[in-house]
Amino acid sequence: MALEHATVQRMMTGFRARIGITKIPVVVHVVFNKADENISVSQIRSQIAVLNRDYRATNPDRTKVPSVWAGLVADVRLQFALATKDPKGKRTSGITRTKTTRTSFGDDDAVKFTARGGMNAWPTKKYLNMWVCTLAGGLLGYAQFPGGPQRTDGVVILNTAFGTTGSVKAPFNLGRSATHEVGHWLNLRHIWGDTEDCSGSDLVADTPNAAGPNFGKPKFPSVSCGNGPSGDMFVNYMDYVDDDAMMMFTTQQAVRMQAALDGARSLIG
Repeated sequence: MALEHATVQRMMTGFRARIGITKIPVVVHVVFNKADENISVSQIRSQIAVLNRDYRATNPDRTKVPSVWAGLVADVRLQFALATKDPKGKRTSGITRTKTTRTSFGDDDAVKFTARGGMNAWPTKKYLNMWVCTLAGGLLGYAQFPGGPQRTDGVVILNTAFGTTGSVKAPFNLGRSATHEVGHWLNLRHIWGDTEDCSGSDLVADTPNAAGPNFGKPKFPSVSCGNGPSGDMFVNYMDYVDDDAMMMFTTQQAVRMQAALDGARSLIG
């Protein structure tokens, strides 16, 4: 999402392709200073529900995708669930809670370490680690691409942009910050390729090249980089628009995410 950070990426090949639905065990690390930052179980579960709708293309708002792209809306074949066993094999809720003396965190991964006021990751080859905390500087979240250091692997999300209930605040109150960041975790880039001169690429063939990020609630079409008449695919989860303006992954984005699961993330799920 807007004002985010993601680490360098690397892909691995040579693994057998998955079929059917991949189930991803999730651990949510709630790191809080004030009581209202210690988000509820219902808020956490609402975020898992959003991920399951968005990654299976069962989100009701997919019907708002402009007709020119409606045929590209893709089911990524992923199911997310809070972990039921911890790293030692004991029963767990899939949620950890850590009281911190820090009032906020940045994008330097401090929240991922107990010694720096956060919470250490669970084994990142087995779990999708999600840290939820107060982030500074207008940051909504950040993620690590496949191939980075194991001890920092996962996604970090602002506590008021996590889920659809409780402490969430509009316009980032529909859980799409996590949908976006998990996309990075599965090796998706921003749809404009992280350049603002039309020279970049997201390495996906069915997302139009764009000059830069879109914000807010753009009107269709929003043309840049000579991509008319349809313009930028601002309804894609990998843009920077408000939560209620993003509603799809494409077929080739789904292929790229499945490639990450067949490669660098082959041990999870």
